[in-house]
Amino acid sequence: MKKHILVIAQYFYPEQFRINDICTEWVKRGYKVTVITGIPNYPQGKYYNGYGLFKKRKEIYNGIEVIRIPLIPRGNNSIMLALNYLSFVVSGFFWKTFTKLKADYVYIYEVSPMTQALPGVWFAKKRKIPCYLYVTDLWPENVEIITGIKNKYFLNTIGIMVDYIYKNCDRIFTSSKSFISAINQRGVKLEKLEFWPQYAEDFYIPVSKEEVVVNDIPQDDVFNIIFAGNIGTAQGLEILPEVASLLQIESTKVRFNIIGDGRFKNELKRLVNEFDVREMFNFIPKQPATKIPEYMALCDASLISLAKSKVFSITLPAKTQSCLASGLPVIVSADGEIQDVIHEANAGICSDAGDVQMLANNIIELTSMSEEKREKMAINAINYYKNNFDKSNLLDKMDGWFS
Repeated sequence: MKKHILVIAQYFYPEQFRINDICTEWVKRGYKVTVITGIPNYPQGKYYNGYGLFKKRKEIYNGIEVIRIPLIPRGNNSIMLALNYLSFVVSGFFWKTFTKLKADYVYIYEVSPMTQALPGVWFAKKRKIPCYLYVTDLWPENVEIITGIKNKYFLNTIGIMVDYIYKNCDRIFTSSKSFISAINQRGVKLEKLEFWPQYAEDFYIPVSKEEVVVNDIPQDDVFNIIFAGNIGTAQGLEILPEVASLLQIESTKVRFNIIGDGRFKNELKRLVNEFDVREMFNFIPKQPATKIPEYMALCDASLISLAKSKVFSITLPAKTQSCLASGLPVIVSADGEIQDVIHEANAGICSDAGDVQMLANNIIELTSMSEEKREKMAINAINYYKNNFDKSNLLDKMDGWFS
């Protein structure tokens, strides 16, 4: 009989994170899965409709038992964000103390904040069961970027917490190869670390335009670029209005289709107006992840963008796999590992984070490329995805660790 996995994930359905799919797949493979999560509020910063402190605190999603512990919504400033992180830990502590739940493994899905791992570590210690940690955001490095806090004492304290979590996990999986050496430098032995890249959900496949029912992206003689996901400071999208103004000077017809929500969206819209490039931007509200491949089918290239930062240069964003699997040429405006992947796949063009001129040049190059050349990039993207990020292979590997 397959085992019971307790998943700790501060974000879970209806919030759009890959852990939703991982848990669904585990249920299909015969595992019993329970998820301890918060009340959904990402990225808008307020509780989703139908959810609250006294509403839908327990539900079943795709055969997964979901238990929602109280937390303060993330709001739209760093104080609220800190309270959001802290409240999940406090609620998790009380849950761990009083729960009668039994499990065979703890699996912590760590996107920021790392603090969410604490209830999982405490539960595993209390029950004396293996604790697995999946690191997709590197702390304490990420804290400085997300909160803007530069106080060394505060960051050192976070570092002590991170070391405590690493020490008390039996195995640490990482979503990027570069994370392994970064975590190893904190004194974690290499044999405890394993590269386990993210995969794209099954619905990320090339869709033909004939199958598309959405109509938010005009089909004209303009080159359509899609960016779908969180619109925050980490994504480094503030360079796009200036890039658009350079493209305008060169009479390059481009449209940036920005799909999603986030704390930086209003500021991005303000910059678009300031640079007077409104007609080159198409802002589309946040969509269900299952709809994104349809939007991609209406576009000529996808954009992956990250802000300039040492930690982002060793991060492989989850968007990478979605873009490759959907079979579009990829435009990268980011440093480090993501460039290595796209170059190796021969699936797009890359510029460094924050490099306005180079990004503009790359877009001009892509728009002037033959349809045949771009089609080759798209095929390369799909092939590279299948060879390196196949879901079934990755889940088989995780099965090996669970057994």
